[in-house]
Amino acid sequence: MNAESTSPVETDWLAIPDLVEILGESVGRVRRLIDENFLIGSRRHGALKVPSVFIVDGEPLSSLRGTIIVLKDLGFSDDETIDWLLNVEPLMGQAPIASLRAGRKSEVRRIARTLI
Repeated sequence: MNAESTSPVETDWLAIPDLVEILGESVGRVRRLIDENFLIGSRRHGALKVPSVFIVDGEPLSSLRGTIIVLKDLGFSDDETIDWLLNVEPLMGQAPIASLRAGRKSEVRRIARTLI
C-alpha cells in the first residue's frame, strides 16, 4: 500500500536532511530519534522519510514514541505502523495520528493494544 496516495491524512515526507533542518539536530541525533522510536520512517520510495505530521512545533510529537512501541510490540513493521497511524481507524473515526495530535494518546494506545 502506498500511504502517500491512499492516506486520508495529508502529509509531506521528510528525508534526513529535512529533519536535521526542522529539528535543529545533527544527522546522528536524528538517526537516534528514529532508532529510539521517537520518530518512525519508511524507505518505500528510496531514501528513509518520516511523515511531517509526526513533527509538532519543531519536535517529534511527544506521544508518538509510546504508540510506536506498542505497535512494534504487537509485531507491526515500520511501514505497517505508519499506515495504521495515518489511515482512519474505524473505532476512532479518524486517523490515530489526528487523535495523538489532539492529546488523546490513551485512546489511541488502548485501541492499538486490541489489534491482532
